[in-house]
Amino acid sequence: MMNLASRRSRVMIALATALVLAGSAAEARVGRGSGGFGSRGSRTYTPPPATRTAPDAAAPIQRSQIPNQGPNVTRPGAPAPNVAQPRRFGFGTGLMAGLFGAGLLGMLMGNGFFGGLAGLASIFGLLLQIGLVVLLVSFAMKWFRNRRQQPAYAGSGDGYARSTMGGSVPPTGGRPATGGMAGGLGGGLGGGLGGGLGGALGGALGGMAKGAQPQGAQRRPGVRDEIGIGERDYAEFERGLVEMQDAYSRQDVAKLWTLATPEMAGYIQEELNDNTSRGVVNKLSNVSLNQGDLAEAWREGATDYATVAMRFAITDVMLDKATGKVVEGDPTKIEEATELWTFRRDQGGSWKISAIQQA
Repeated sequence: MMNLASRRSRVMIALATALVLAGSAAEARVGRGSGGFGSRGSRTYTPPPATRTAPDAAAPIQRSQIPNQGPNVTRPGAPAPNVAQPRRFGFGTGLMAGLFGAGLLGMLMGNGFFGGLAGLASIFGLLLQIGLVVLLVSFAMKWFRNRRQQPAYAGSGDGYARSTMGGSVPPTGGRPATGGMAGGLGGGLGGGLGGGLGGALGGALGGMAKGAQPQGAQRRPGVRDEIGIGERDYAEFERGLVEMQDAYSRQDVAKLWTLATPEMAGYIQEELNDNTSRGVVNKLSNVSLNQGDLAEAWREGATDYATVAMRFAITDVMLDKATGKVVEGDPTKIEEATELWTFRRDQGGSWKISAIQQA
């Protein structure tokens, strides 16, 4: 009976040890068990484009200091769910309000609400006024359409750029909103035709301008490199890969803080602390880049971002810290891994690792 209990105890201990080692193996290599972590600016939760090096979808970012502005999160300026929205008055309502105002004006001047329609001449006059309103509105709509189709000026950017907190900010050198201009145009044209018609035209143009809201920044179709990544940048990316794996293997916390953003350095240091609490150390060697290409590069304000797909060779083993024995991996085997690393550069400084995603 005692032998049976002893065997059961040994089996339970072996299972527990296997679970601990499995958890340790999941954390082997920098960020290996994290899926995706760090920040990619306004594109943190947008998957990077596929490349020849990483044709499959990258793991989504799961840990980041950037709040997730997903579909279930209310964005600034977005209508709250189940809340009644104010009515928006379009062109037809503005025109009818103007004509109704003209009738009221006629009543105040003693002609009655339909006094302007007292004769055949009045009917023709009313039709003429309506025709003038239609022509002027058509001219105004064509003018706005042509203005929207004008090419963007250098430095104005495409549309509006998202801030790093998910809001919308106008690009440097961008044009201001046209709502005030539309009101002025409506008022000027209305002044030439009278208060009633001016109110109708001004209301119509004001509604048109109010409905045109700025959109968030979009990727340029077919454009991966929006900032001009060169050979020196690629060399710096490769050096960052090798030096980060080396610092991680040597548990050189001071070095990894110089290679990564404070957010990323904090996450990686947590992994090292977790390995220490397990009594293991992750040794990495033979790190070399086999293939790499650019997924995308863009600029947000004074900050540049570049996401690079890298396929690299590495020898990855987990050692018992007390005895130095191998508990996971093969020290004679060189493996191959594919990951997407995002680098960040502030105001023309050096590139720092800001996110890692498994491919």
